[in-house]
Amino acid sequence: MNENIRSVIEAVYQGRKTVDEAVLELKTMPFQDIGFAKVDLHRKMRQGVGEVIYGEGKTADQIIKIAEVLMESGQCPILITRMNKEVAGEVGVLKDFVYHEEAKLGIIGENEKAGGIGRIVIATGGTSDIPIAEEAALTAEALGNDVLRLYDVGVAGLHRLLTHLEDIMSASVIVVIAGMEGALASVIGGLSDCPVIAVPTSIGYGASYGGISALLSMLNSCASGVAVVNIDNGFGAGYLAGMINQMGSR
Repeated sequence: MNENIRSVIEAVYQGRKTVDEAVLELKTMPFQDIGFAKVDLHRKMRQGVGEVIYGEGKTADQIIKIAEVLMESGQCPILITRMNKEVAGEVGVLKDFVYHEEAKLGIIGENEKAGGIGRIVIATGGTSDIPIAEEAALTAEALGNDVLRLYDVGVAGLHRLLTHLEDIMSASVIVVIAGMEGALASVIGGLSDCPVIAVPTSIGYGASYGGISALLSMLNSCASGVAVVNIDNGFGAGYLAGMINQMGSR
């Protein structure tokens, strides 16, 4: 049972709240309407992770107001994805806010304590894929997972990957991030015994079509156990990897 609900029930049991007060609190928990947004305060109860703020297209003032509502409800950490440097500079007035420019990711508060069934490995085909990889890695770490980064281990120099076989074979989940033809996901999928989450990136020359070539290659992987998220969706991959890694503790 979620800790927020548990705390309300315990307060009634200990006489610190009346039944009516508890009912009112539970009724008003689901969301808070702040005009331009309806902030979901029940997300953590339903899914285990609180609402994440998608920063692209939002003003700094909107992000600040949403974050303040989440902080008042006790959510920590708070993730703000796809936020540019200029907006992050204004959001920096919030306490305990840290901005990771490469990943375009802001985090308010401390990461969840690392746990789960094992370690998440984040592997990239090339250095150009690192911004998406960092979005995945920082997301997974914020949600309480141990993460190992293996960057620039693409198939153009397969020996680079093979020096990390022990890390690959001992991982609980692997996130593979690659552009161009996206072949790295199939290679790692054929070496590991854990779920592999493939992230196609928009890195590549003209015929890569902004990541569509890598996406189709990953969708057509001959390796079993490979699932694919959307182009450049590092956050989605890091979030899903964290959910898988935490299944044992749940």
